[in-house]
Amino acid sequence: MNQALDTLGRATFHYIPPRRGTSPTAREIRWLKHIERHGPQSSVYLHDLTSDTHRDTDTSRRQLQKLRAGGSLYCPVQQRATERAEFNPYIYDLSPAGRAALAERGLAENTVTPSGHWVHQYMTACATSSIDIAAARAGVTYIPAHKILERASASLAVPIERGRVIPDQLFGLDYGGRYRFFCLEADRGTEPGVSAAKRKSWRIMLEGYRRLLVDELYKSHYRLTAPMALLVVLSSRTRLERFLGLVPEVMGDAAYLVLAQVMEGFATPFRPGAVAAHLLERVWERADGVGFSIGVG
Repeated sequence: MNQALDTLGRATFHYIPPRRGTSPTAREIRWLKHIERHGPQSSVYLHDLTSDTHRDTDTSRRQLQKLRAGGSLYCPVQQRATERAEFNPYIYDLSPAGRAALAERGLAENTVTPSGHWVHQYMTACATSSIDIAAARAGVTYIPAHKILERASASLAVPIERGRVIPDQLFGLDYGGRYRFFCLEADRGTEPGVSAAKRKSWRIMLEGYRRLLVDELYKSHYRLTAPMALLVVLSSRTRLERFLGLVPEVMGDAAYLVLAQVMEGFATPFRPGAVAAHLLERVWERADGVGFSIGVG
């Protein structure tokens, strides 16, 4: 077998024969823009994004490989940490050439993408990407963080007494003239069980958001008048229940402002999965047991 190919006959993470002179199509520009907005995306997510016009998954994979061969995309090496990586969908990110392709067309934007450990970045990107894709199909407009921050001339970090609150991501939803805004936090749950240190970490996070949400600091910092809530995605049902058990201790009467859902596949080792449309389509859980849907304005 050609050593440049994997067991499925695909170009490997480390090498693909270069293909010069390729120019992204309108569909491929949608892919580049989606990655620019959210962060690294798997071939499954990118195909789902444009499945309204192109249904064949094999064609999508070939076009993504073409973009990689042409230098617009690359495969982050961190995805090799997935379970049986050779059988999983490839994960793509924008290369400098991909960003240049957007800039040449006047489409480049100064977006806000996740930071920190790569798998945490990927989990956050999958959460917001899933909500964006599902919202478009439901007739709801996704408002990315950079649009919110540009309008307010603000930073993502919100100063509070003795520190700052820095969401993993920030976004809004426009339900046809009615708006809600959300901070999002992703919790992979890489520790065995919920350690005392992790519980403390959750408490510190919630204490910051209590100031941000209860004292309505978000209104002045982000210049928002619509309501805001905290969304927390966790990697297992057990972690979600333990997290929600802590919320009333910290948030008190404002516990209803904290919503949680499970995104499976992001513990160690993580595994790329399907678009998590349930983040928009199903109710989020609260400590009071009353569910709340962000898909309805």
